[in-house]
Amino acid sequence: MAKEDNGNKAGFKDKLAAWMEGRNGSDELGVSILMVALLLLIINLFVRSFVLSIFALLLIGYCCWRLSSRDVEARETENVVFLDFVAPIMPWFRNPGSAAKELREYKHLTCPECGQRVRVPRKKGKLRITCPSCHAKFEAKS
Repeated sequence: MAKEDNGNKAGFKDKLAAWMEGRNGSDELGVSILMVALLLLIINLFVRSFVLSIFALLLIGYCCWRLSSRDVEARETENVVFLDFVAPIMPWFRNPGSAAKELREYKHLTCPECGQRVRVPRKKGKLRITCPSCHAKFEAKS
């Protein structure tokens, strides 16, 4: 009997792997959407709003659609846009204490030539900065 169960599990895994072949799968945007939906469902336990539950279920459905989408390039583009959008706030979610310390000790500037962000120490007066990317030189007050 145990051998039959292992065979069924292996068969299911193979079928699932074959079905997922060529599909988008999980990415950061999908996981974030799912987390927001679960948070809304938890809030809905206390609020008991029909609209909130429908919205959460729609988000879960959208997450499942993204997961099984065969248009991998479009989903990857959406994920990159999402990651570019949330990149400035992600350190605050990962480690708020470290992000606050970083903000107090360093100033973040943008290179006028290439747009590269450059980190310089605060309270050092006027600095001549060399961009690490394009090697352009510019002056800024820290």
